[in-house]
Amino acid sequence: MNTENQRESMEYDVVIVGAGPAGLATAIRLKQLNAETNVCIVEKASEVGAHILSGNVFETKALDELLPNWRTMDGCPVKTQVNSEKFLFLSKKRHFSFPTFLLPPVQHNKGNYIISLANLCRWFGQVAENLGVEIYPGFAASEVLFNEDDSIKGVATNDMGRDSNYEKKDSFEPGIELHAAVTVFAEGCRGHLGKSLIEKYNLAENSDPQQYGIGLKEIWDIPKENHKEGQVIHTTGWPLENDTYGGSFIYHAENKQVFIGYVVGLDYKNPYLSPFEEFQRFKTHPAVSKILKGGKRVSYGARALIEGGLQSLPKMYMPNGLLIGCDAGTLNMPKIKGSHTALKSGMIAAETINDKFTKGLKDLSSYEANFKNSWAYKELFLARNVKPFMGFGLLLGIILTGIDQLFFRGRLPFTLRHKHSDHESLKPANEMKKIVYPKPDGVLTFDRPSSVYLSGTFHAENQPVHLKLKDPDLPIKYTLSKFAEPAQRYCPVGVYEVQDSDASSEPVFVINSQNCIHCKTCDIKEPSQNINWVTPEGGGGPKYSNM
Repeated sequence: MNTENQRESMEYDVVIVGAGPAGLATAIRLKQLNAETNVCIVEKASEVGAHILSGNVFETKALDELLPNWRTMDGCPVKTQVNSEKFLFLSKKRHFSFPTFLLPPVQHNKGNYIISLANLCRWFGQVAENLGVEIYPGFAASEVLFNEDDSIKGVATNDMGRDSNYEKKDSFEPGIELHAAVTVFAEGCRGHLGKSLIEKYNLAENSDPQQYGIGLKEIWDIPKENHKEGQVIHTTGWPLENDTYGGSFIYHAENKQVFIGYVVGLDYKNPYLSPFEEFQRFKTHPAVSKILKGGKRVSYGARALIEGGLQSLPKMYMPNGLLIGCDAGTLNMPKIKGSHTALKSGMIAAETINDKFTKGLKDLSSYEANFKNSWAYKELFLARNVKPFMGFGLLLGIILTGIDQLFFRGRLPFTLRHKHSDHESLKPANEMKKIVYPKPDGVLTFDRPSSVYLSGTFHAENQPVHLKLKDPDLPIKYTLSKFAEPAQRYCPVGVYEVQDSDASSEPVFVINSQNCIHCKTCDIKEPSQNINWVTPEGGGGPKYSNM
């Protein structure tokens, strides 16, 4: 519904969509370069950091450049340095520890830190506000505004207080227009506005199809005798089959907590596969369960992550706009790290914008050249073949990656391509083996309802559903019969259900949008691209505290 005539507008030099590492780095660097630059950040979460989820072993290279004295700054949450690491290959009951000195250098974590990225972003937010940046949490940028010449004018936030039929409730407040000379899109992986801009400006015309994974994470309080602060463990193998890319992380953080998680590539083929259930099964492995024994799960969350790398990077500039961080796809997949490259992309964005303001540049096209001259681009270049190698199967992919990264240091004289989008990878259900997952025991393994509770997810009642079906009949008429409706399984919090109907013989596709943790998996994996994730009212969604 167009409410433009009701909207107030505010003017800024720069508007940034998203208070993640990329957006906050842009804001901080802009203020460092020119304190007079008028900068605003809008963030859909109820507070900065509430929607941020990552493993996270953090490389400080970009932070060293952005805030060289971070170690002595008040409140900096980067404290727990990695002091040991393991890489395990798992079979169903056994494991083999791969010597870490044989791992490619890109996978070594000496000098890195185990952190909560959510808490790092909260701290960045304080740094940015102290520099004069205006941050508005709880305001979801839902629409891109355009000038008559099709250049970007800014963004508009969602109306607040509409019911499910888009009628005004008593609490109604119209959205606000934020106009800017430059708008920076830093929404994270599969950003709603970023996706629309890539399509509008054909930014991916010369790029491979983007690739994604889903990362699921829990935080556990564990007994002191099980805890090894600073230890990093990664695993591959069981419970996934060889044709499915994925693996785990187990990070021993401070305060006798362990961050444990699982990543599954969203190019998997079997529609019966459930990333959530694979994660739960993984925790029952003897090498893992002994770490968690006697512990308590205290937090849960999930988020899609972007894995296409260099080949899938779209053009990152538009008229009056930039696409940065994971909104563009700057994660380094073999490093399993994207925070440092997101920070760097934001710093380069700020420097490019400042050049436009001070040198009178006619557009932002120099951002591409500046990014390509950075160490972040070099990292992506050296990592470019790792994800495509995984298309040969997990074991062969690991061997080829070792050859590429150990012997050639990522400089093989060719670049493999991504040929398909993840939503195209599912095979018909009648061609694939059903997977029967064990029932949760409530000790090591859990169900979706108890998990979504731990995410702190909340959406105001009776608001418009933010998971839009392009064809409401498609899930039952087509996707159920051909793919056994995989949304029931790929969603990590049970948003989608197929229920029997008393009123007719035909089942009903149910969307429990109040459970949504904004992971974007449905937007990526739905085989007909029938689900479009749009922003709900600002402030809704998960409320991650230490993720």
